Amino acid sequence: MIPIDYSLYLVTDAGLGRGRSTHQIVEAAMRGGVTMVQYREKTASTRRMIDEALDLRQLCRTYSVPFIINDRLDVALAVDADGLHVGQDDMPAGLARKLLGPGKLLGVSVENARQARLALDDGADYVGASPIFATPTKPDAPPAIGLQGLQELARNTSLPIVAIGGVNASNAASVLRAGAGGLAVVSAIVSAEDVEQAARELKRIIQDTRRAYPAEV
Repeated sequence: MIPIDYSLYLVTDAGLGRGRSTHQIVEAAMRGGVTMVQYREKTASTRRMIDEALDLRQLCRTYSVPFIINDRLDVALAVDADGLHVGQDDMPAGLARKLLGPGKLLGVSVENARQARLALDDGADYVGASPIFATPTKPDAPPAIGLQGLQELARNTSLPIVAIGGVNASNAASVLRAGAGGLAVVSAIVSAEDVEQAARELKRIIQDTRRAYPAEV
């Protein structure tokens, strides 16, 4: 079983890669310390998604990093991914859990404590608190919940929280101190000039924050 570490959670976006392949970005990010990878692809054909996901799944297994598929249960099952992540408008989490079975990870995007409670009841392993800050990466996202919303969510769920939405090196420590168990990052890594170094810097911030504020993080 691949160890689960939510601390630095990469979400892919082919449109932000500055001409580099998703494979190149994911491998560089894992060399820099990324601990989980979520494959998110909204425009490719199902065949292309499966081909790319099979490649990324093998790459992630080489680095012993869990590989998650965003939204597409069919692709997750087809490539034997380590798990699935669904949003509030995707397949209901309870149904996703039933179809995935008990041996796979299930993440659910939530905006508040009520949604987090439902995710727990539906068998989620973790929640993605989204969005923390406004971000151009997902222009159709709901209003940002901010650090205060993240703190409230952390007080009201026992599930690990992965924070996403505008998270980067400048605010990572404050997000962790507000209750996030992990940072989900898109452009701060995918669009970086040096992907490996960007991941390494975020990993350093996570480690430093945990040492400095062990009671909070």
